[in-house]
Amino acid sequence: MTVSPNALWDNVLALISENVSEQQYNTWFKPIAFESFNEDTKTVLVQVPSPFVYEYLEENYVDLLSKVLCREFGAGTRLAYRVVTDREHGLVQVLEGEPSGTEPVAPKTRANQSPNILDGVAPADELDSQLNPHQTFSNFIEGDSNKLPRSVGMSIAEHPQTPQFNPMFIYGPSGCGKTHLVNAIGNRTKQLYPQKRVLYISARLFQVQYVDATRQNTINDFIKFYQTIDLLIVDDVQEWITAKGTQDTFFHVFNHLFRNGKRIVLACDRPPVDLQGMNERLITRFSCGLIAELEKPNTKLCEDILRSIIRRNGLQIPEEVILYVAQTANGSVRDLEGVINSLMAYSVVYNRKIDVNLAERIVKRAMKVDDHPLTVDDILETVCNHFGVTTAAVGSKSRKRELVTARQVSMYLAQKYTKMPAARIGKLVGGRDHSTVLHSCTQVEQRLKTDSAFSAEVSSIENAFKLKKA
Repeated sequence: MTVSPNALWDNVLALISENVSEQQYNTWFKPIAFESFNEDTKTVLVQVPSPFVYEYLEENYVDLLSKVLCREFGAGTRLAYRVVTDREHGLVQVLEGEPSGTEPVAPKTRANQSPNILDGVAPADELDSQLNPHQTFSNFIEGDSNKLPRSVGMSIAEHPQTPQFNPMFIYGPSGCGKTHLVNAIGNRTKQLYPQKRVLYISARLFQVQYVDATRQNTINDFIKFYQTIDLLIVDDVQEWITAKGTQDTFFHVFNHLFRNGKRIVLACDRPPVDLQGMNERLITRFSCGLIAELEKPNTKLCEDILRSIIRRNGLQIPEEVILYVAQTANGSVRDLEGVINSLMAYSVVYNRKIDVNLAERIVKRAMKVDDHPLTVDDILETVCNHFGVTTAAVGSKSRKRELVTARQVSMYLAQKYTKMPAARIGKLVGGRDHSTVLHSCTQVEQRLKTDSAFSAEVSSIENAFKLKKA
């Protein structure tokens, strides 16, 4: 009596269940769906729900699978996987496992093309790392606002094999030096370990590559390319907030690199907890290493950065100009560089002496100068004065109606008028967490739409801000 392939597969699963734990069986083997058996090629085709499952089976259970397949289907039986790579678009990829007793052949992978990414798995010395060679630790000036991220970044570059601080998640506002720091980490790593495959890429370009790979049905090649990287640096990951497919794909890349001891460095404009819309499982992975905040440089660090730029370019700029620009730059390194470039251009084109008057003209044109930016303390004080309560009471755990209203309005206006993340605002308003801040903002926004009297009160508070700043 001939046994059907489906029955043989049931026997395979039964044998596997006897050799692994119940949890291992339910996690890795139960989701496998038998599709067909080709007698001519002696190939068993099964479907697995994701590339991650395929990778894990091949890395951890390939010997067990080969033995039980050969026992039930015959010697030399091969296993092929139909891998679901994109559920949303119904895309799958067929991959073939290795038969028992053969040496695995290293697969040739191709990245979905973008400028500077090479076909195939290029050797480390041929891979374009896409790093900016001018952004190094030697010209990344240290200060109080960046001491921890800089020190840890240097340690990662010098000891990439250690598992500490992986991934490193760097966040901070625009212009604080995130891109410079992650490039410095990559450049230092390449300098010390030229054999390492280092790649810097923006989140937006990664997303474009993913979309192209999906359309061309080369998603497996795309994933495999990124899984060959030793140090992967991704900038501006907040760009993925609405890109579910990109998030899912990066999740598998992340898992593969992390499991194999490869380095991951991420840069973002906010901490992981504030990435509303990002897949929760990805947020937990972003948070499992080191989360390092890069704050905007203070005036002293701005002065040091300006002097470094001036010295590096062989310029001569009076000290009073340096002090003026540092005090008005709003803590943005990009603004500092832009002002210096503009000063030199005006000086050369118009044959004009560089002085404070020229700096004032350029700063007004190049930067949005706010001599008195609002702080959370300013907002708390104004809100409390309006509602006739104290800041201590607002910061307490009291649930009195007037205090809850003042607390929620303070959080709402703080998020509206400052550049602080929700987590920081919550700490300053009574030590709340970010979820409380987000809930408060939602409550205020909904009430503004339906309660005209409340809307008038909030407008009155905002007008008080304007009068203070006038």
